[in-house]
Amino acid sequence: MKRLTKTLAWLSILSLAVFISCQKQVDKPATQQQSEEAGAANKEHGHLQQAKTFSSDVVVSWINLQLQMNKAPLPAGTAGQANDRCMAYCGIALYESVVPGMPAYQSLSGQLTDFLGMPSTEPGKAYHWAESANAALAEMNRRLFPATSAANKTAIDNLENSFKATYATEVDAATLERSRVFGKEVATRVFTWAATDGSVVTDTYVLPVGSGLPPAGTGLWVPTSPPPAAIVNPFASRRRLLVPGSSNGTTLVPPPPFSPVAGSPFYNMVKEVYDASATPTTLTAAQKAMADYFKDVPGYTPGGTYVALMSQALDNTKPTLDIAALTYVKVGLAIFDASTVLFTNKYQFNLIRPVTYIRAYIDPSWSTYIPTPNHPEFPSGHSTTGGAALTMMSNIFGEDFHITLHTYDYLNYPPRSYTSFTQLSNEISDSRFYGGLHYRATLVKSTEQGKKVAENILNTVKFLKE
Repeated sequence: MKRLTKTLAWLSILSLAVFISCQKQVDKPATQQQSEEAGAANKEHGHLQQAKTFSSDVVVSWINLQLQMNKAPLPAGTAGQANDRCMAYCGIALYESVVPGMPAYQSLSGQLTDFLGMPSTEPGKAYHWAESANAALAEMNRRLFPATSAANKTAIDNLENSFKATYATEVDAATLERSRVFGKEVATRVFTWAATDGSVVTDTYVLPVGSGLPPAGTGLWVPTSPPPAAIVNPFASRRRLLVPGSSNGTTLVPPPPFSPVAGSPFYNMVKEVYDASATPTTLTAAQKAMADYFKDVPGYTPGGTYVALMSQALDNTKPTLDIAALTYVKVGLAIFDASTVLFTNKYQFNLIRPVTYIRAYIDPSWSTYIPTPNHPEFPSGHSTTGGAALTMMSNIFGEDFHITLHTYDYLNYPPRSYTSFTQLSNEISDSRFYGGLHYRATLVKSTEQGKKVAENILNTVKFLKE
C-alpha cells in the first residue's frame, strides 16, 4: 500500500511538471522561431501565406523609381521630395501593409508619435502581401510627389500595373483586389498622419543678429549662397520626431569658443581644413574621388546616398519581403529622426562654415573643393544621418557587411567597395572634410549623434511581439 501511494505521488508530480512545461510553451514561446511557428498555426486572420514567402523585388523596384524622381539636379518641371521624409513614410507604409503576414511581428500603432490606427485584415481571408506592398508604395509615391513630372507620374502607374499583372497570375482576383485595397488604405492613413508632422513651414527665416564675418566677428553662420537660394531646413525644430525619445542623449559637446587669433583652438580647428586643401593640388586624386562620390549634386538629392545604399544591399542579399520591410522602416525612422535632430542643432549653434572663416582670417582666395550647402556647419548632416542609417543597416545585415557601391555608375564614377558599415560611415564623413565643408571634430561628434538616435529607436520600438 505504501509503495502504491508513493507511486501515485510521483505520477502526480510528473503530471504537474508536464502541465507547467506545456503551459509555459503556450503562454510565451522561448524563441522567435517558436513565435513564428505559433503565428503560422493561427488561422484567425486567414494568413494562409506569410510575407516571408514573397520576394523583395517589389520593394527594390519602388526604391529605384524614387531615386530616379530625386535625381539631382532635378530636371525642369520635376518636383522633388526630401529623401529622409520619403524613406520614413514609405518604410512605415510598407511595413504596415505586410506586418499582418508576419506572425512574430506587430504594428507600430501606439508606438510612433501620434500614429493613427491601421486598418484590420478580414478574418478568414487570404492576402497576397506583395500586392499589398505594391499598392501601398504606389499610393505613397503618388501622394509624396503630387507635382512631379508627367513622365514620373506615368512611371508610377506603369510600375504598379506591371507588378499587379504579374501577381494576377499567382492568386485569384478577389484576393488580389482585397490585398490592393488593404495596402492602399494603409498608405492613405500613413500619409494623413505624415501631413501633420510639421515639415511644411511657410515662414521666412531671419538670421540672428551678429551673423557673418566681418564686421560682427562672432563666429555665427552666414549663408554661403546668396538669395534667391533657399536657406535649408531652418525650422526643423518644429518637426515631430517619429519615435518618442529618439533624441535622448544626443546633446553635442560645443565646439571651442570662437576666436580669430592664430594658434587658438578654434583657429587650429579651421586651419586643419585649410591645410588639407590649401591649393588645387593639395588634395590627392583619391580624396577628390571620395568627396565627389558623396557630394549629392550631381547625383541624388541629400539623403539619396542611403536610399541607393539600401536598394543595393537588398538587391545583393535578395531577402524575403518581410526582411525588406523591416529594413525599409528601420532605416527610414533613423534617417528622419536623425535629420530632425541635426538640423534643429544646426540652427541652435549657428556655427560658421570653414569657407567664411578662412577667407576672413587665413586666405581670401581660398575655395572649397565642392560647393558649401546653405545651412550652418555644426553638426554635419552627412555624418549624423550616416551614423544613424548605417547603425540600422548593421543591425539588419551585420556589421561586417561587404558591399560595392554602384550608385553613380551612370556618372562614370568608379564603384567603391567596403568591408563594413563602419568603414563606409567613416568615409562618408571624411568626404565632407576633404570637400572643405566641415571641421574634423564636427564629423566625429556628428557620427556619434546619429548612432545614438538609431540606438534609441532600436531600444524603444518593439517590432517583435512580446
